[in-house]
Amino acid sequence: MKSMTGYAALDRPGRRWELRSVNARGLDLRLRLPEGGPPEPAVRAALSKAIARGGVTLSLRFEGAETGGAALDPAGLKAALSEVQTVTEAAERLGLDLARVSAADILALPGVRTEAGSARVSDAELHADLDALIAAFESDRAREGAGLRQVLAAQIDALETQVAAVEALAPARAAHQATIFEAAVARVAGAGLDADTLQTEIAALAVKSDITEELDRLRLHVAAGRALLDQNEPAGRRLDFLTQEFNREANTLCAKAQMAEVTAAGLEMKTIVDRLREQVQNVE
Repeated sequence: MKSMTGYAALDRPGRRWELRSVNARGLDLRLRLPEGGPPEPAVRAALSKAIARGGVTLSLRFEGAETGGAALDPAGLKAALSEVQTVTEAAERLGLDLARVSAADILALPGVRTEAGSARVSDAELHADLDALIAAFESDRAREGAGLRQVLAAQIDALETQVAAVEALAPARAAHQATIFEAAVARVAGAGLDADTLQTEIAALAVKSDITEELDRLRLHVAAGRALLDQNEPAGRRLDFLTQEFNREANTLCAKAQMAEVTAAGLEMKTIVDRLREQVQNVE
């Protein structure tokens, strides 16, 4: 299990990488790559392979890039000067008088200067950096995910405890329910219904008060939750769906309770499910 949130940074001579993520419904990649950095499609492919969900931001900064620091590219300068000379000579042949070109004009031409450090870094080095960064990022997410797993496991255990508590109340609930049932049957019988209708009403009362199916489903959900916690694949969405199922059964249990202690257990389940749902939002 991995957390959707994570952070990793990588410092190399002349450059710094950062990779961070926050919770998101899907995978949202935001890249901040300077000129001379790795190709964006390759970076997106590498991140998509490792990360299933999250709002992910990756940035690469070459030293001096934010302060305007840059290095002259000898080949780029030579090409720019050659182009300026070609344009000047062509204009002279046509009798045109061009404004004098300053050094600042030359330096502003594309390709004359490169981001500091970018010209010294090969594609192989940048790809190696990216692999190391992603590995550190995944390690951070796995570490946080291990902590999340313990929290979620404790909450699922707490739900199972409440299910067991309701099951333990079965004898007392049966006696309490018998009193309620007898009174309900007497009211129905006193309404002057025919035998078939009376039998139907009695059966309906019995079905409405039976919580066996809810308890069975709750135990199945507990088992399903533990299985999801034990797998290595992204499970956040399935766990989120499972919390909805837990909440549905807890609601039904409260509606059928007919006993204060069962109602209290159902309400405690709903509280636990709320805490479970909140933590599940952090799971990839």
